[in-house]
Amino acid sequence: MISANNVTLRVGKKALFEDVNIKFTEGNCYGLIGANGAGKSTFLKILSGQLEPTKGEVAITPGERLSFLQQDHFKYDEYPVLDTVIMGNARLYEIMKEKEVIYAKEDFTEEDGIKASELEAEFAAMNGWEAESDAASLLNGLGIDTELHYKYMKDLTGPEKVKVLLAQALFGNPDILLLDEPTNHLDLDAIAWLEEFLINFDNTVIVVSHDRYFLNKVCTQIADIDYGKIQLYAGNYDFWYESSQLLIRQMKEANKKKEEKIKELQEFISRFSANASKSKQATSRKRALEKIQLDEIKPSSRKYPYIDFRPNREIGNEVLTVEGLSKTIDGEKVLDNINFTLGHDDKVAFVGSNELAKSVLFKILIGEMEPDEGTYKWGVTTSQAYFPKDFGGEFDNDYNITEWLTQYSEEKDVTYVRGFLGRMLFSGEDGVKKVKVLSGGEKVRCLLSKMMISGANVLLLDEPTNHLDMEAITALNNGMIKFPGVILFTSRDHQIVQTTANRIMEIVPGGHLIDKITTYDEYLANDEMARKRQTYSVQTEEND
Repeated sequence: MISANNVTLRVGKKALFEDVNIKFTEGNCYGLIGANGAGKSTFLKILSGQLEPTKGEVAITPGERLSFLQQDHFKYDEYPVLDTVIMGNARLYEIMKEKEVIYAKEDFTEEDGIKASELEAEFAAMNGWEAESDAASLLNGLGIDTELHYKYMKDLTGPEKVKVLLAQALFGNPDILLLDEPTNHLDLDAIAWLEEFLINFDNTVIVVSHDRYFLNKVCTQIADIDYGKIQLYAGNYDFWYESSQLLIRQMKEANKKKEEKIKELQEFISRFSANASKSKQATSRKRALEKIQLDEIKPSSRKYPYIDFRPNREIGNEVLTVEGLSKTIDGEKVLDNINFTLGHDDKVAFVGSNELAKSVLFKILIGEMEPDEGTYKWGVTTSQAYFPKDFGGEFDNDYNITEWLTQYSEEKDVTYVRGFLGRMLFSGEDGVKKVKVLSGGEKVRCLLSKMMISGANVLLLDEPTNHLDMEAITALNNGMIKFPGVILFTSRDHQIVQTTANRIMEIVPGGHLIDKITTYDEYLANDEMARKRQTYSVQTEEND
């Protein structure tokens, strides 16, 4: 068990947390949620000991081991991948290195023998002989091929490093597991594997994530950070949302009844306070009035943007025809003879582990890159708006936010443009902020404003939820569902894919395309059945 006792953290004069008391118990997975800036990652750092609170303390049951997901992707660059994972259990890794030093000695003494024997006993008690196979199993589950296990961390890509650090946090069955955005940079297969791992994990888990489907799948309780406090709710994310909304409605209804009672008492007192025969009743009602206290309903720190993509013209039947598209990048064929046709009702989710292939396809379709072979043709009634995965260049200028968005608007009126910014929570002086100093989330909201103001009837969105908080992701999800045009998109957010897409296209290794008219959950179920059939077929052949 891990608990926070009267924990307060002040940043300057502002209290991020105030007298927080909360216990996280064994057997539960807690989803730690809250608006951007509420202090989710900061609270995890306090729990892990990386940050000292201004007041209060964190208590851990004696003898229990805490593990957390490292955020420094370069910290282990000089270590092999397997070693990095095993470092998740610091004592076990220390024993392994001590043993290596002792056994490497040329003048092995009796004292060394005694020490080695003690280390071997401790090593065995910690299941040290299974350490490498356990680490390899975690890596394979997350999609890190065996050939990479003995490479150095510096030789891995960014997403591969993320997976290794996640395996490190999971290694060795920690008693308390803290995970800050563990699904970031994971492909959908790795996320599914992590979901199953956490569902079957028996100890304490505290996880921060913007993935609503993930929280619904793994969480048994939700810890909600709001108003500088943390409130526990039993159940998953959806249950928290319903419960919190119900609580607010109940408080508002209770206040309404109290306000009606207050008005009734005030009217009686006003009418009869000067009447001698009614004075006792008036006095009694004054006392009753003094006892009525309205419930304090604080304004939540959560703010939902309003995302509404409205096309300027209706889309026709001919939307997009792609024939024989192929593209090779740095010697790798990422697209190989891609063919498909889109209709006016299609909302297509592109899935698959090769993120480069999906981004390259989008860049070709939007005209930013030329294919090696093949053609594509947009229908005459179509207009496209594009959200790039890498959008740094979009903001490499001296414009303020209003100027930046105005350049993409046919209507140059400042009030009109700022209306779109207001929908995305940019208000007042935000309009004169320089775009180059915006946070990642603010830049994403700017790009979504740009797509809304374009009036396009075809949207291409390449991982639009990166950098967004839960509220903005929910608003984007709703906007995509309501959009009457065509959407081509990639996303790691399972709920967005499931609720938006009516067609799934997977770009498989080698650059080929699998195209299915289906929902995402149905696609995954069929894919799982296909894998089981393949496994059964292989086993049957081996038995024969």
